[in-house]
Amino acid sequence: QLLSLIPDELNDPFDSVVPEICKLAALDLQALMLKNQQQWQLDFGLEVGETEARKGKMFGILVVENSAKEIGYLCTFSGKFARNSHPSIFVPSLFDIATNDYFITKGMLELSELGNQIKGLKAQNSPGSELKIEHLKNERKTKSFLLQEELFSHYHFLNKDMKSKSLCAIFEEYGKKKPAAGAGECAAPKLLQYAYTHGMKPLAIAEFWWGKESKSGDRKHKHFYPACNDKCRPILRYMLGS
Repeated sequence: QLLSLIPDELNDPFDSVVPEICKLAALDLQALMLKNQQQWQLDFGLEVGETEARKGKMFGILVVENSAKEIGYLCTFSGKFARNSHPSIFVPSLFDIATNDYFITKGMLELSELGNQIKGLKAQNSPGSELKIEHLKNERKTKSFLLQEELFSHYHFLNKDMKSKSLCAIFEEYGKKKPAAGAGECAAPKLLQYAYTHGMKPLAIAEFWWGKESKSGDRKHKHFYPACNDKCRPILRYMLGS
C-alpha cells in the first residue's frame, strides 16, 4: 500500500505538490521531534512563554530505496542548530564543524575584534575617528568576504551521475554569480548528497517548517514549502540534472 504513495519519478523539489509518502514520513519525524526535543535541548518556540530567541526551522524529508531494495526516509534541517547540536537521526552537513572549524573560529574572532574596535571608536567620538571607523569597516567587510569564500571552497556536490562539482563552480555556471550566504546548508541538497554518497535512490522529497512562525509570516508551523530559489535552485539543478 505504501508503494502506491511513491511517485513514479522523483518529484520536483520546487513544486508545491507534496507526495503522500513524504507527508507520512513527515508525521513520523514530527512525532520523534516532539518526543526528543527536550533531550536534544532544542527549542522551536512551541512552548508557552516563548522568547524572541526561539525560532522555527525548515526540515527536509527524502524517501529513498537502498541497495537491498528497502524503502525508508532520510531527514535533516536547513542551517545549523544552536550550540552546534546535531542529533544523530539527521543527515549531516557537507562541512563538518567538529573537525573543520579552525579557520571559521579564527575568522569569526577577528571579525568580532574589529567590531569591538569600531564600537570603541564610536563611543569615543574623537577627532579623526570617522576615518578610522570607515577603514575598520572596510577591513571587516573584506575579511568577511574572504572567510565566506574559504567556507564555500569546502562544499562539493555530487550529481546523479556521481560527478562532483564545487559550490562556487555550480553558481558560476548557473548565472555567473557568487553563492548566496548559507548556500549548501539547506535541507534538500544535504539529503540528496547523503543519498548519492551512500548508494541510495531518491524517490520523493519535501520540506516543512517546524516551530514558531517566521517574522515575515511566510513560514508557518507544519506547512510544506518548495525549495528556495536563491540558495537551492543552482545546486539542485546540478544535482538532479534538470
